[in-house]
Amino acid sequence: MFRIKLLILFLTSFLFFSCTKNITNQDKVKYSLGYIGGEYDGLILKNFLIDNLTFMGLYSNESNYKLMPSISHSTTLFITNIDNTSDRMKIESELNIEVIDQRLNCLTQEFKETKSQFYIFADSDKYISNKIAEKKIKEENTYALAKQFINKLEIPSKMCK
Repeated sequence: MFRIKLLILFLTSFLFFSCTKNITNQDKVKYSLGYIGGEYDGLILKNFLIDNLTFMGLYSNESNYKLMPSISHSTTLFITNIDNTSDRMKIESELNIEVIDQRLNCLTQEFKETKSQFYIFADSDKYISNKIAEKKIKEENTYALAKQFINKLEIPSKMCK
């Protein structure tokens, strides 16, 4: 008797799960990626955007919505105290992304954010720690800005701006 009840329960659960369908990706808009300049920084941004959009099921090369991103970094020197003992280099990164509807050839969404960090630098050019710190901060800023964009990504409206 126990086996019959277990078999009936198994068959009903099998029928229940076989009749469901995965609708999580049906209404999602997919995006393609345009050219990104900036050499190494552009490559980092491109790889991060493609990986995350693919993971979320939002990336397709054939999409009508194209992302046109650009990343730029600027460095400035600033001194934090009076006796000039801790010179710091500030790196400010700016990410601009436009979402373009290729069918209507118009802008549907615009994203522009900046992020800055600093590091204490050594006075000599012989130290490679300055270059390593600058490279690491640029990568971290790029990742943080791209995450902000993905979190703020909206479904494009039918109307253009």
